[in-house]
Formats: sequence, structure tokens, C-alpha cells
Amino acid sequence: MSLKEYHAKRDFTKTGEPAGSASLSSNSRIYVIQKHRVTHLHYDLRLEMDGVLRSWALPKGPPLEANLKRLAVQTENHPIAYAGFEGTIPEGEYGAGKVEIWDKGTFKILEVDENKIIFTIDGEKLKGDYCLIKLKPKTDPKNWLFFKKKARKS
Repeated sequence: MSLKEYHAKRDFTKTGEPAGSASLSSNSRIYVIQKHRVTHLHYDLRLEMDGVLRSWALPKGPPLEANLKRLAVQTENHPIAYAGFEGTIPEGEYGAGKVEIWDKGTFKILEVDENKIIFTIDGEKLKGDYCLIKLKPKTDPKNWLFFKKKARKS
């Protein structure tokens, strides 16, 4: 997957964000949620897929309880190195504000297609099975629902 849109939005002589390139990390897939303090506080969900971090903005934060549904707006792909980024994006730059890691860990994909991703998160704060489901794939492909599934019974 491409980082073209990510690079087009940033001036790397002014921001400390990693320029990075599409690459692969270790055998485990990276999962991270970053708290992003801009005009409106939101959280960014990032999942390592196809050599990049696929990204979604979570306006109301991550769902901590089963079946609590949250809007997740898909944003541009980010480089793998962004998973470790914390800092302040300078005023006047895209996404200006403070970025800090809220949760991190790994995840495993259980099911994936163009309209849904079902995966297990093993983070420091979030653990369990989660879903990303596109709301209206044909009319608004950037809007997804993000929610935690009920725990599986053994």
C-alpha cells in the first residue's frame, strides 16, 4: 500500500513525524492507538497491514466495552515507524498538536475483506476480539464502525 497521501500532507523539514517508507516489521503485526490533541481531541487507531499502518481516526475514543460502537474514519496510511511516534506536530502543519501513545501491542487478523476486518488485539489496555465494519461502502467508504465483540465462551 502507498504512503503517497501521507507524504503529500507533510513538510518533513518542519515536523518530527517519521517520513518512513512502506516496510515490514517483525512476525507480529503492530497495533497502536495514539491520542491526538488537535482542535478536537481524538484517537488514531493504526494496524500494520500490507507494509504500512492502515489508520482510522476515532472521534470519541476506543471502545472499552463489548458492543459499544464507535465511528472510525479511515485516514491516509502511515509508515510503520509512526507506531512509535510521540511528540508535537508544529502549528501550521497538517495534524498540528500533541501526539502520544495511548495503547500499543500486537494483533492477529481473524477475517478480512474490503468491507470488514475482524481481529484480536493484545495491547496494554485493549485485549480481545474487535471489528471494523464499513458503514456505507459505496457512498462513504471512509466511515467504519469499530467495536469490541463479546468474549468467546470456552
